[in-house]
Amino acid sequence: MGLGNLFSKIFGNNKYKFSEVHIDSEVIDSIIWYARSSDPDEFMAIFDGEVKNEILHITGLVFLPTQTSGEGAIVNTGMLPVMTTQWGSVHSHPGPSALPSDTDLFTFAKTGLFHMIICQPYNVDDILAYNRYGEFTDYKII
Repeated sequence: MGLGNLFSKIFGNNKYKFSEVHIDSEVIDSIIWYARSSDPDEFMAIFDGEVKNEILHITGLVFLPTQTSGEGAIVNTGMLPVMTTQWGSVHSHPGPSALPSDTDLFTFAKTGLFHMIICQPYNVDDILAYNRYGEFTDYKII
């Protein structure tokens, strides 16, 4: 069992099943805007959405109190309402790489099923998506 699998089992976020991820184009536009506006600091948000017919549909971003810098972002997920499902997260890297750090991998396993990282120069082609184990995953912009 890999580290991501272990964390997901511990944090109990392995109960939702889906085979596709759809993300609204407005959400992508917002991700790009917030990444550019936050540079040189990181930004981070939690995904809002639902799973229906084995499709995870990301419909919005949830912003919580966050501490950000050029080296990281810390989100207080304890501020989410108790019944809120954490579908995943998105954050920016103020540099040329959208590959996850070890801290990112821990966050992925702890806070949801689908994650994105956007890097400079903050365009749609600069967004990489990952599952909760830190493995690349596909998504469709709708």
